[in-house]
Amino acid sequence: MYPVGASITLDDLAGDVHPHLARLRATEPVSWLPALGGWLVTDRTSALEVLRDAATYTVDDPRFSTAQVVGPSMLSTDGDEHTRHRAPFASPFQQAAVREGFEDWTGSTARQLVETLATRPEKRAAPRADLRSELAGPLAVAAIARALGLVDADPDRVLGWYRAIVVGVEGVNAGLEVGDDTRRAVADLRAEVDRTVREAAGSMLAGVAGESSLTADEVFSNTAVLMFGAIETSEGMTANALAHLLTDPDQTDAVRSDRSLVAGAVEESLRMEPAATLVDRYTTVDVVLGDALIPAGDLVTVSLAGANRDPEVFLEPDRYDVRRDNARLQLAFVKGPHVCLGLHLARLQTIAAVDAVLNLLPNVHLDHASRNGGFEPARGLVFRKPARVPVRWSASGNVR
Repeated sequence: MYPVGASITLDDLAGDVHPHLARLRATEPVSWLPALGGWLVTDRTSALEVLRDAATYTVDDPRFSTAQVVGPSMLSTDGDEHTRHRAPFASPFQQAAVREGFEDWTGSTARQLVETLATRPEKRAAPRADLRSELAGPLAVAAIARALGLVDADPDRVLGWYRAIVVGVEGVNAGLEVGDDTRRAVADLRAEVDRTVREAAGSMLAGVAGESSLTADEVFSNTAVLMFGAIETSEGMTANALAHLLTDPDQTDAVRSDRSLVAGAVEESLRMEPAATLVDRYTTVDVVLGDALIPAGDLVTVSLAGANRDPEVFLEPDRYDVRRDNARLQLAFVKGPHVCLGLHLARLQTIAAVDAVLNLLPNVHLDHASRNGGFEPARGLVFRKPARVPVRWSASGNVR
């Protein structure tokens, strides 16, 4: 009944996924995929229906992967319980609060990171860097650690926790048990959250713990998904944006010449390659979605990457265009009650990173001949980003 869906493998979804999503969207926009053990939604209209209707398509299910790793949180609850988990954290992430508290800091931190990588002695003779590991990751860690008010914000430790949790979540999505490394990372992060609540008066975490109905376990689980989501979304978003922009010299030159295009370049990258590409829901009743009759209790996975290249909405959807006038219709941050809490902070970071790279690295371009193998496009089943964003720039001279 769903021959295209039956032919799709997990390797297809983790690799060069976009041709497979295009086939599904054209023939089976709501399709049963044995590889996922559930339904995959690839058109934007159906995706919005799922994301906005939490009563029919819920996250509140024991199979939900993140809850298995860190416990129930705003990410794995719906209705009043979701509000109880999310509301205490919401105010500091509103747009006005983010701009006031982070706009100058984010710009300054991005510049410092780029200046540091550009002025190391070994860079002077061979000006090259990996912008994912040397800019995108550290900027994401610094921003969420500052937002939460963590007592110990050592970026290497935080990144280590985060990467172990990512492995655990991806493993659960692939049908594996939570591993020991992930369990240790969760325990270490829990100790840091508890310490921050005790010692960092005035921090977001101390405020949430003292002023909300959340238990200590719930403060931790929500902190874990905030940190996990913030680092994953922001690191991937920044890495993808830099990769997309620097892949096309004409688009790079356009943005260099007109910095008002930076925001559009970031938004278009979100559309082309969302950092988190699959979103899981579970049906609470029998439901018709598109042409599919879906039984109660089935897994329904929304492909944000598929919805973001729906040709019914986006003209020439596989073309990266920094001037695309409807790029903000992308669904990378989801829609509905589970819209990403940190979307304003994530956008601010990526815009700051792009500006810093264009300002401080003359004639910067992707390094296809890197000693580590050169640039390769984004990969990943659930979270998609390039393994590295290797670049080179002129040792001296003016930016084009």
